[in-house]
Amino acid sequence: MLVGGIAIATVACGGPAEPTAQAQPEQEEEGPVVVDVAEAKAAEDASRIYPGTTRPARQVSLRSQAEGRLLGLTADVGDRVQQGQVVGNLDNVLLQTAVGEAQAELAARQFEVTQAEAELADIRTSIEESRVRFQQASNDAQRLQTLASQGAVSTQEAEQAQTTLVAAEQALQSSQEQVRTRQQAVSAAQQRVEAQRSILRETQQRLSFANLTASLSGVVLERIAEPGDLVLPGEPILTLGDLSRVLVVIEVADSNLSEFSLGQSVELTIDAFPDETFTGQVTRISPVADSTSRLLPIEITVANPGGRIGSGLLARVTSVGSQSSAVVVPESALETAETSDSQIFVINEADGSLAVEARTVQVGDRADGQVTILSGLTPGEQYVVRSNQPLESGQTVELSLTSEG
Repeated sequence: MLVGGIAIATVACGGPAEPTAQAQPEQEEEGPVVVDVAEAKAAEDASRIYPGTTRPARQVSLRSQAEGRLLGLTADVGDRVQQGQVVGNLDNVLLQTAVGEAQAELAARQFEVTQAEAELADIRTSIEESRVRFQQASNDAQRLQTLASQGAVSTQEAEQAQTTLVAAEQALQSSQEQVRTRQQAVSAAQQRVEAQRSILRETQQRLSFANLTASLSGVVLERIAEPGDLVLPGEPILTLGDLSRVLVVIEVADSNLSEFSLGQSVELTIDAFPDETFTGQVTRISPVADSTSRLLPIEITVANPGGRIGSGLLARVTSVGSQSSAVVVPESALETAETSDSQIFVINEADGSLAVEARTVQVGDRADGQVTILSGLTPGEQYVVRSNQPLESGQTVELSLTSEG
């Protein structure tokens, strides 16, 4: 017992015993980051559909150019006509009477010219006779004056010859003045003849207005007057349209005006041809908006071979938006990167595990918690919507239960 006690005392009082090693807890290995993932979907189609109405590229009203009763029309709505074709006629009795009166008046004016020319010819004959008498009187006066100076004849005879010479000279001058007067009368009569000829041509032209002729090749769009109606000059009778090309007129708000430009090709459909798509060209953008609707008219020209497309049909013009290849994602998808709001993390799969790749994107409009990605992300790719911690490119991730796909 003594030995045992010494041994115990030796242990108790000796050097320190080796401490028992305590177990250190092992550091847990980090697992993949859990992320919410979604599939990129294309943004809603930015194109718009504008309703419009077809109308002829050219449209004219066939109007009466004379007064009269409409006797008949040979063309009705939908009929095709050729330029210069007679499509109707007016009662022309009064017009024919006017032409006859103008012709009679022209004949009277021409007779006046004939009379004036005959009188002028008589006066010219008279003036020749007066010239001969004047020459004879001049010769007699000179001869008798010589004889009187020689005493062969009396002075009285010489003076009488001189008086005859003066009278002959006055008669010659009077005849010459009458010639000038008659020439003026002939000229005035000729002018009256020309004026009457113009009146006759005008009445004959009005007579030709009794035949109503088409002013263009096209289709009858509207029949306004009917046979038996009394029409006045300027009143419309038919409406004609050239349907070799048609116009589609749409109205566009000024905020959407950038979708159209002159010469631009656009696609359109017409309800009358449900299985066909037509191509038109923007030919006019009005600079003046409607004062009530604040919309601007735009004209689109469509080729119409054979005139298949009629007037007044409902058409729908499609404008192509500028963001047709964009995608829309939640703004939280841009918050997964610490340093940039123009990066998004895309999911890649390799060796049976998922990892993220940082992708630089071009950001567009933001609205209602959504952001438009213009480039850098295509429809169908999977991207991280949100993560419980910042991500780095190449980091392994695990899809959450709420992820898509």
